[in-house]
Amino acid sequence: MSNHPIPGSELLDGVSGEELFSVNLGLTYRDFLVLPGYIDFNPSEVELDTKLSKNIVLKRPITSSPMDTVTESEMAIAQSLMGGIGFIHYNNSTEEQVALVRKVKRFENGFIKDPVILSPNHTIADLDATKEKYGFSGIPVTEDGTARTKLVGIVTNRDVDFEPNRETKLGAVMTTELITAEEGISLKEANNILKTSKKGKLPIVDKQGRLIALICRSDLQKNKDFPFASKDNSKRLRVGAAVSTLLESRDRVAALSEVGVDAIIIDSAQGNSSYQIEMIQYIKKSFPHIDVIAGNVVTQAQAANLIAAGADGLRIGMGPGSICITQDTMAVGRAQATAVYKTAQYAAKHGVPVIADGGISNIGDIANALAIGASTCMMGFMFSGTKEAPGEYFYENGIRLKRYRGMASLEAMNKGGDKRYFSESQKIKVAQGVSGYVVDKGSVLNLIPYLVQGLKQSFQDMGYRNISDLHSALRAGKLRFERRTESAQAQGSVHGLYSYTKPTMRVE
Repeated sequence: MSNHPIPGSELLDGVSGEELFSVNLGLTYRDFLVLPGYIDFNPSEVELDTKLSKNIVLKRPITSSPMDTVTESEMAIAQSLMGGIGFIHYNNSTEEQVALVRKVKRFENGFIKDPVILSPNHTIADLDATKEKYGFSGIPVTEDGTARTKLVGIVTNRDVDFEPNRETKLGAVMTTELITAEEGISLKEANNILKTSKKGKLPIVDKQGRLIALICRSDLQKNKDFPFASKDNSKRLRVGAAVSTLLESRDRVAALSEVGVDAIIIDSAQGNSSYQIEMIQYIKKSFPHIDVIAGNVVTQAQAANLIAAGADGLRIGMGPGSICITQDTMAVGRAQATAVYKTAQYAAKHGVPVIADGGISNIGDIANALAIGASTCMMGFMFSGTKEAPGEYFYENGIRLKRYRGMASLEAMNKGGDKRYFSESQKIKVAQGVSGYVVDKGSVLNLIPYLVQGLKQSFQDMGYRNISDLHSALRAGKLRFERRTESAQAQGSVHGLYSYTKPTMRVE
């Protein structure tokens, strides 16, 4: 950093954050811009370390939402590998949620612990369907199609590409001369076997010849190293999980604690309640090693109650999500930018980080959320439709899609999403969310680096090297903002063209 005064540093255009949000009018991320600062560093020098909660530090300010079409174990693993964290939803039984958390905590980079398996009696058509569903081939074959029996072969594209009869059984075409490795082998040793054998897959088997794991050459090449991975003190990936405020969730928290969950989100549409305060106090007393993220809240008074109860972090947002209709249906909520600024302003005085949850559809929204006080951003829409999101792909009018639904949609509520609304059991359910479909966005392992690079460039434009400095400038009034009229918003986006190609979020 230069010791010379920054040219023009004494001239302040725009307004401070406090002035921007002093107007009695709710603002969204699109209603303002951060004015540019002074550049004397490269985007590569920007550090995005941040706090998820009082005790958990992440390398990337990115988290995935606890929605049943967004975060299960595969998404949570990818989020942690890329420096963020995923929160596994609770639209399932306690046993199912615990199993998903356990998969993340037991994950070893490079080892696929629960590979897709077929049997010799499956057909090539079954293999085609598996490839369509999961996006890969090279499937291990066991005697009965499960991990309970002996590995007998592998079937790959080269075994079936030129077979005209797709009803041919895999037992007739699979490769049976296998190179395997025994359970307990290190990733480095397994990698050496793959190199010398020139095989694409290396099955890991136990002493009885049963499949334990699978290592893929393509995964090793693509995912050699994850220097920003979010790990606990035992070098296991970090993972969060959602619970409700219902009394039954106390047993769920106990079970999640047993498998090493790092953070619990108390998932309530309106978090300022006696039920949530009691749940926070119970978790902090019974499981003090688990960080509790409370919410959702949008006002300072709400934030104050949950912080006083012992919350380690706050989740901010009531109605801004792309599939949320709370504000329309209930006439309750707050514009998201105003909600983030006001709650973060209060929470910062108590050392409690806030998560901006909802209303984020591009890199600029993430940058704006961080600029007004958020420490991390939680996204559902951004990560929906990715390879790691739960659900199957399907085609509609030639477009590859995945389902995406709000946890307050009737569809999700019937599966258990109504636990977000603490009330007596109701025969009539009022939806506060919708269901829909999103376009395939590729892998999160490719999408997050794209988001991070854009975010670093935004920080360079703002003139700040890290989130801590950005927040300090916000509180000191040095970070300057400007409101945008509707015509300014229109001018700041694509306009005046006969036609154009919209940049895709899918990154290969």
